[in-house]
Amino acid sequence: MPKIITLAFTGASGAAYGLRLLQHLIHAGCSVHLLISRAAEVVIRTETAFQLPEDLASQQTWLTEQFNAAPGQLILFGREDWFAPAASGSSAPSSMVICPASGGSLSAIAHGASNNLIERAADVALKERRQLILVPRETPYSEVHLENMLKLTRMGALILPASPGFYQNPSCVDDLVDFIVARILDHLGLTHSLLPRWGAVTEE
Repeated sequence: MPKIITLAFTGASGAAYGLRLLQHLIHAGCSVHLLISRAAEVVIRTETAFQLPEDLASQQTWLTEQFNAAPGQLILFGREDWFAPAASGSSAPSSMVICPASGGSLSAIAHGASNNLIERAADVALKERRQLILVPRETPYSEVHLENMLKLTRMGALILPASPGFYQNPSCVDDLVDFIVARILDHLGLTHSLLPRWGAVTEE
């Protein structure tokens, strides 16, 4: 049975991280329940060449075609779709990733706001003690950011900042994006060949 992942894009800069992760989750055969905030839509259109459609149904069709997803493999849910599986502990997928995760999203999740489906899905993951990976892309961090990340870590979430390493000798921006995506895939237990393992880097 394919692994089901809830993937959310929020309004932090770094749309490339989330889109590349989506590509590899589809490639790995996962079923993806995708949630996109309004701010994330703006960021995607601003930072990438993707012309994401405006309405939910068109986004579903466009993303399925863009990432060559099998029928039913990628399902896009609206921001207030309280009947989505991720909204209930009785049917939510075992893993959720928010990539990128904005400071506002971190704050809302840390304080149990649940004002939209992304926040509710994260709340469910925490209360059910399921895997929640948050990928903040911000610099520098304020005291508020740090306090929220510490609080979320203590609640069981994994904070995986979009801070790529350089030991793989990156030659382009895509290599830096792949570094973070590879680390997320590692924590999801999915195999990949995006990044040479430490100690396996060929010296020139």
